[in-house]
Amino acid sequence: MKQLFAALLLWLPLYAHAALNVFACEPEWAALAREIGGGDVKVYSATTAMQDPHRIEARPSLIAQTRRADLVVCTGAELEVGWLPLLLRESGNAEVQPGRPGHFEAARHVAMLDKPARIDRSQGDVHAAGNPHIQTDPRNLLRVGAALAQRLAEIDPAHAAAYQARWQDFSVRWETAIARWQQQAAPLKGMPVVVQHKSFSYLIHWLSLREVATLEPKPGVEPSLGHLADIAARLKTMPAKAVLRATYQSPRASEWLAERANIPAVALPFTVGGAAGTDDLFGLFDVTLAELLKVPR
Repeated sequence: MKQLFAALLLWLPLYAHAALNVFACEPEWAALAREIGGGDVKVYSATTAMQDPHRIEARPSLIAQTRRADLVVCTGAELEVGWLPLLLRESGNAEVQPGRPGHFEAARHVAMLDKPARIDRSQGDVHAAGNPHIQTDPRNLLRVGAALAQRLAEIDPAHAAAYQARWQDFSVRWETAIARWQQQAAPLKGMPVVVQHKSFSYLIHWLSLREVATLEPKPGVEPSLGHLADIAARLKTMPAKAVLRATYQSPRASEWLAERANIPAVALPFTVGGAAGTDDLFGLFDVTLAELLKVPR
């Protein structure tokens, strides 16, 4: 009996710590949380790469996941304004409400692009804080990751050293990868592109591409045939090399324009899981760069 009791005491520390429950609004933040949290976190992603993060149904299953979360990690900048507030309200979880340590918004830690001079709902799906699709520039993940590692350490101080160690390891590998990607992407500098939605503003800024047109007449508004025809006419005097869209978006508009402008329609993964080979953050940018480098220049 004494031997059994002693054995139980030895095993007890292994069960004393339950993994921190992290609710990630998007796959990129789920992947980043796993890199930093390792075995000390249990991560749930509310969305997949094949969903539009602007338009998600606040299902009961998502409310249940929010209720048990220790930390909610989202983009912010109003990206999830149509569904996250309902999840937070219905969850009854005081610890993950805005302003609490259990609520983390990635966009607060980066320099935002495309900030509107004025807010007018007639302009379409405009975000007051700026373009929320910050994950398409890998340099932003360094800023977000440093802040997320600190927040995890604050919420779970017993494992603060482990979070910081994993973050340091990831950040070194990530900076090395960024240098490699930038070298690979050098031939893309100045390449003119058309975008379907303002999904890739940060990618375009990072790689010094040149956006010459947007298929959506207003953010979130499907282009009419007349609008697409106007863009096709403009491209005759201001040509582009490709039309870019996220893999979750309908290909119809981009393929229509690509056919008439005689340029490729390129579907980019946009986030983790958006295409084959993008199971983690490194794969996301490996595949993104590979697809862009296929474009004839």
